[in-house]
Amino acid sequence: MSGASPLVLIVDDDERNRKLAADLLRLAGYGITEAASGNEALTVATAHLPDAILMDLRLPDLDGAQATRMLRADPRTAHVPVIALTVASLQGEEEWLAETGFAGYIKKPIDVDQFAGLVRGFMKPAAE
Repeated sequence: MSGASPLVLIVDDDERNRKLAADLLRLAGYGITEAASGNEALTVATAHLPDAILMDLRLPDLDGAQATRMLRADPRTAHVPVIALTVASLQGEEEWLAETGFAGYIKKPIDVDQFAGLVRGFMKPAAE
């Protein structure tokens, strides 16, 4: 993606949460694509191959952990960092996060001042 803005897939069934995350990331120069369910996330991720995926854990069909396992199993998306977005604190759950395939997590409600930087921290640096 040389020269292009990093693309982030935001997966959340709450439209307000998606809009806030998308607005903050757009202001920071990211490209955005969105999904409202786990199945939609799988479709969008394989179609657009984002640089990172923000995944709500509670979704109406597949939960975020199931969707993340499926993304990890697909060679097209296995390399994309998936960051859990959750209201629950996952401190001390690092082993579960890693086993599930998450790169880490960001706690909701998101901190508007730090959000874009936190997302950037999970992305692999572009090859130079």
